[in-house]
Amino acid sequence: MLIEQFLPLWAFIVLMVGTPGPANLLVMSAGAQVGLRASLPFILGLIGGKLLLNLAMVFGLGALLGRYPTLGSIFAWVSAGYMSWLALRGWYAQPNSDHATPVLGLRQGLLVHPLNPKAWVMTTLAFSQFGTGFNDVFQSYALIPLSFAVAQLLLHSAWCVAGAVLRTSIGSGVLLNRSLILLTIATVTLALLWPF
Repeated sequence: MLIEQFLPLWAFIVLMVGTPGPANLLVMSAGAQVGLRASLPFILGLIGGKLLLNLAMVFGLGALLGRYPTLGSIFAWVSAGYMSWLALRGWYAQPNSDHATPVLGLRQGLLVHPLNPKAWVMTTLAFSQFGTGFNDVFQSYALIPLSFAVAQLLLHSAWCVAGAVLRTSIGSGVLLNRSLILLTIATVTLALLWPF
């Protein structure tokens, strides 16, 4: 594999995984509530869920949704409901220490990316635009998911730390927590209604 094929893929993945979206806002909110250490199971769930999404795309789930647009619409509404529900679970959290009980864990994280339209778009684009540049199919089926996993570990952790730093610097954990929750719900709603 040539480095010229891998660098554009990584630039794309870093931009897609590192920019604001439902998963990053949820992990930032988790960081503001309980800090990085207690949020690690949620981050690992995010990574595992994205790997499952990559496998589903390899086996043709994206093509199925493309063929039946009504399924895509149902998926978008279910996704918005799930992301909003996850965000609202932390509404009454008391984010005072890194030892607080996390609201979001591994199980919740596993479902975020499979139900996240942004994750579907980035996965589809990664395979269609960059996967064809690799020398064999196995390289793209292995390298793209592993690249996403490494980028997620680094960038979701950075968003989590940013939430913890905001909590420390602002000093008003409940206000920050609820602001992040409302921002997450607003982002999900905007993404849901944008095509209309």
